[in-house]
Amino acid sequence: MEKKNVFKKADAHKAFSWESLGDIKKGRGDLGEEMPVVVYRLMQFTMLDVLSKENGLEKANDYFRKAGFLAGVEFARNVLDLTLDFDAFVADLQKTLKDLKIGILRMEAFDSETGNMVLTVAEDLDCSGLPITNENVCIYDEGFISGILESYTGKKYDVSEIDCWANGNRVCRFGANPV
Repeated sequence: MEKKNVFKKADAHKAFSWESLGDIKKGRGDLGEEMPVVVYRLMQFTMLDVLSKENGLEKANDYFRKAGFLAGVEFARNVLDLTLDFDAFVADLQKTLKDLKIGILRMEAFDSETGNMVLTVAEDLDCSGLPITNENVCIYDEGFISGILESYTGKKYDVSEIDCWANGNRVCRFGANPV
């Protein structure tokens, strides 16, 4: 009798959807929904290390940005109210990011005619507290913010980190411009 690997399905790749996250409350009844930032960073930085060694840093960063974008789109669609006017949407986004302990968002500048904006994130999940390496490291965040903004505005956004904790700043600053 042939043994089957019960972990492999006919379709080995299933596209990500919000439902893929499962019922965390049900599955983690004793431990709960929260975990230390060190565990998140352990997964993120080891993944980046492996992807960089296998594909080069530029390609690994591209993967992280794309994953961040997908996460931002799903996050916006499933957690945020995309029907709000701009000011209320930003307030909802700020509250949600803080409540989920992702970071403390601040809108530094917004040009209502062009859609260009500058955002800062303090106590950023990805980098706050890292040693100074003189580089911007929040590639995933660039994609995440881009996905959120595209989901809300319907326009593609190019998001670039301008300042980073790892570059000696105390907040991460992002320029976001429609393309």
